[in-house]
Amino acid sequence: MSVTARQVRLASRPVGFPDESTWELTTEELGAPEDGRFIVEIDHVSIDPAMRGWLSDVRSYVPPVKIGAVMRAAATGTVIESAHPDFPVGQRVRGTFGVTTHAVSDGRGVDVIDLDVAPPATWLGALGMPGMTAYFGLFDVGRLRDGETVVVSGAAGAVGSVVGQLAKAHGCRVIGIAGGPDKCAWLEEIGFDVAIDYKSTNVLKALRSAAPEGIDVYFDNVGGDILDAALANLRMHARVVLCGAIASYNDESLPPGPRRYMSLLVFRASMTGFLVFDYEDRYAEGVAEIGRLIGSGDLVARETIVEGGVEAFPEALLGIYRGINTGKLVLAL
Repeated sequence: MSVTARQVRLASRPVGFPDESTWELTTEELGAPEDGRFIVEIDHVSIDPAMRGWLSDVRSYVPPVKIGAVMRAAATGTVIESAHPDFPVGQRVRGTFGVTTHAVSDGRGVDVIDLDVAPPATWLGALGMPGMTAYFGLFDVGRLRDGETVVVSGAAGAVGSVVGQLAKAHGCRVIGIAGGPDKCAWLEEIGFDVAIDYKSTNVLKALRSAAPEGIDVYFDNVGGDILDAALANLRMHARVVLCGAIASYNDESLPPGPRRYMSLLVFRASMTGFLVFDYEDRYAEGVAEIGRLIGSGDLVARETIVEGGVEAFPEALLGIYRGINTGKLVLAL
């Protein structure tokens, strides 16, 4: 049978924040799948901070989205037509299908998901790329040891909230930096020892008070002044994990570099960037551990779900930079 897919495509490269001219809503008729392919009906689309970087025609860890292409995005859905032996009709799956109501796939990069373990949105959050980013960033890059002092920025987001809870599961003192009293209250609910509201608090002074002996691991999702505040409060042999810099993703010019980088020398510390894709062959390890903690009640997976179909994607994307989400931001189709 023929399926009509509604899609969001990149119409032009934005300068600063994406606007109406950035996107084009299109439709495409998808015929019956050829041998070795299948059609997925999408139910949830992941909204991620990194999407802004994918829109710029600059060298990065993945090629930019091409003008006229469907916007890149991870998504979950159900196989509705199949000519692939490993993906029968009715199979629930996750893959980089894009911002579209339906997608054709040959199975490469597609995972089967179990909704008895968690709902679709969680497979895009704590059991998806954000959770894997938190797990490998904290343990492999951050080299976490039990009982250390851990600080995480963007702590109420998809990655940061998992980082903090993983560290608590290892007996660490965990300090989260987030925006607004509601997010900080939630961090305390899920076990963070201290929650710092960067919107109303001097972060440098607050970190000095919350971690008087210094920070062992700083997991950075924000960059900018908050990164500088953390660098000013390091402990000997600290590890700074560079995951993201959402504070500057929509800037029209390059932000200034860290002003306090000499703290790395003084405290014999390290600052290391990483990409979760480097750990792809170990994702099962991360899923198993985070799934175990969710099952035991020691890790709370939270999603902010925006309704409205693919038409709501442009506004949802802006929302993640405005901080509308607590936990993972997901668009429901």
